[in-house]
Amino acid sequence: MIHLVARRIDPDHLDRVVEWLRTVNGPRRQEALASLAAERVRHETAMILDGADGPVLVYAMETDDIAHSRAVADMSPRAIDAEHRAVMRAADAGGVDGDIVLDLRAE
Repeated sequence: MIHLVARRIDPDHLDRVVEWLRTVNGPRRQEALASLAAERVRHETAMILDGADGPVLVYAMETDDIAHSRAVADMSPRAIDAEHRAVMRAADAGGVDGDIVLDLRAE
């Protein structure tokens, strides 16, 4: 099942969110894939939409048990998960043009 989450991003934090997600999708991809496996998420993708009230981050996750996935992510001791929580919480604050910044698929 695919689960969607849309969150407004504080415009002052937008560059940091984009930088972080590109890092997760690039040099830290293997760490992120290990987290997906632990969370039982088969696919995760994110895009930023240019909304009238500011940027909006849209996440899509494919998993059979979203409650399990969220619980594992929230309790994860992995450095990448702690950093992800910190970046997203700091930026959390509301699409026409979108830029995909993360596309992870468990093999």
